[in-house]
Amino acid sequence: MPVLMYHQILNRPKSAYDRTPEDLRAELERLVREGYVPVTAGDYETGHIDIPAGAHPVVLTFDDSTDSQLRLGADGQPTKNSAIGVLRAVARDHPRFKARATLFVNGDAFAATGQKKALTWLKKNGFEIGNHTLDHANLAQSGTAKARAQIAEGQRSIVRDVPGTDVRSLALPYGIQPEPADLALTGSASGTAYKNRGVYLVGANPAPSPYADSFDPAAIPRIRSAPAKGKDANYSSAHWLGQLSAGKLARYTSDGDPDHVSYPKDTGARPGKTAPKGDLRPY
Repeated sequence: MPVLMYHQILNRPKSAYDRTPEDLRAELERLVREGYVPVTAGDYETGHIDIPAGAHPVVLTFDDSTDSQLRLGADGQPTKNSAIGVLRAVARDHPRFKARATLFVNGDAFAATGQKKALTWLKKNGFEIGNHTLDHANLAQSGTAKARAQIAEGQRSIVRDVPGTDVRSLALPYGIQPEPADLALTGSASGTAYKNRGVYLVGANPAPSPYADSFDPAAIPRIRSAPAKGKDANYSSAHWLGQLSAGKLARYTSDGDPDHVSYPKDTGARPGKTAPKGDLRPY
């Protein structure tokens, strides 16, 4: 399953991690053509893949909570060339392709709009708000206590502005795991406890099915949105989407029933666990 990672969406990209609004739209249109339907990181972690039969899930993730991802205009809606503005436009043009994504935020998120206003809009409109630590800290260099505090305070900042938000997804700054790695899953600091269902790395390769034995909630790989060129071409979204569409990797395909997990009985492959509310269903 592709978990795509985006950073800034700029007319003039400043780094290899940035894309233009036109790049983003072209990649989303490709996902439409190739039968993908977005789900959130939280949906993926829990195995709640509620998309039409025959569709392939994709997780769209945005790191760092920049204004290029979400800026609300005078009408209270995302500006046209912001990441969420582009995503919603593609979804309007292709109703089966839903405007769903997970935005991993730091403190003082979406400064031009204001964190509280931006996060409130995201929650109201069905987007997942994930944690990216309070200060984008390198957790491996922070020490145990500071690493826990960065995660807990990032979560507290979100819940302070949008009470009732269930923050269960964490993207590791720089993709660097703390020591020990499971510190990112559970912990507490200054009275705030966190329990993440999924912890996300930086771009690498497609993620395993959430029902596979290889699924590791503390180290979920993501694919960096990028063209298939240069020294990192084999890590790019263009490369991996090509591999998936060519059948060189088996894509997760929905059976249309989120309460069951279907699998081909003639391959010898069997999911490592069942759906949250149902059973395994061979076909």
